[in-house]
Amino acid sequence: MGEEDSAAGVRPVIPPMRWLLYAASSLVFLAGLQLTILTEQTQTFFAWTINPPLTAAFLGAAYWAAVPVELIAARQTVWAKARVAVPAIWLFTTLTLVATLLHADRFHFSDPLVSARGAAWFWLAIYAGVPVAMLLVGWMQLRAPGGDPPRGSPEPLWMRIVVLAQGGGMLVFGAGLFLLPSVVGPLWPWALTTLTARAVGAWLIGIGFAAIHANRENDASRIGPLAGGYTAFAALELIALARYSGTVNWSTPAAWIYLAFLLSILPVGLLALPLRRWFRNR
Repeated sequence: MGEEDSAAGVRPVIPPMRWLLYAASSLVFLAGLQLTILTEQTQTFFAWTINPPLTAAFLGAAYWAAVPVELIAARQTVWAKARVAVPAIWLFTTLTLVATLLHADRFHFSDPLVSARGAAWFWLAIYAGVPVAMLLVGWMQLRAPGGDPPRGSPEPLWMRIVVLAQGGGMLVFGAGLFLLPSVVGPLWPWALTTLTARAVGAWLIGIGFAAIHANRENDASRIGPLAGGYTAFAALELIALARYSGTVNWSTPAAWIYLAFLLSILPVGLLALPLRRWFRNR
């Protein structure tokens, strides 16, 4: 941590927020583990049955990409360097709760298999509880004394433009998937159900919102959580795509646009990671 992290008058990350972020990172790791390792067994071990497996792999990659976002944010001492993660997490979890309630009949709440039924009820408990917890802890965080430290070095203009375009694209397309899944869903490069379109849309909205938020911060020291998530998201989604490439309709422009989109996110995430600063301060 830098010297400015302990400066007087700077709002710190309060302990309840830190531990909430650590808890959230554990939960998304477990969800990602289920969907990445047991990709083709969601009917037995997940909250609802996901087909095709590529959709489960996409969601698993997104959950694992959230791990560095939350861990990097939790390790900060200054709120300004952690907050890019929090509104996006709240937005994603709230939208996922809405999708769950809209499609409750698709979940394994009454499944005879204990593993599937338990996963469904655990899912509901998490998504009913986390948004409320984040609101309460967020309110406490904002009431903590102090303000922001002086802004550090801004990101290059070209990177801000690219991230703004990427974030705006994710927000718009994610909103389309969530609000109009039967209309926008067919534009995705592989088949989605109404529920999975909304699940994918919730992720795109959350990541897109974080990208817009980071762009507004315009401070290289405040975007570490997003940079970590960006890098992991692109790399893991490319792996998911390679695992189930046969599921993708490569004859459509959507497939190539999606691939190009992932390839555009990866270098931005890598370049935004403040690796040299981290190593220098250790």
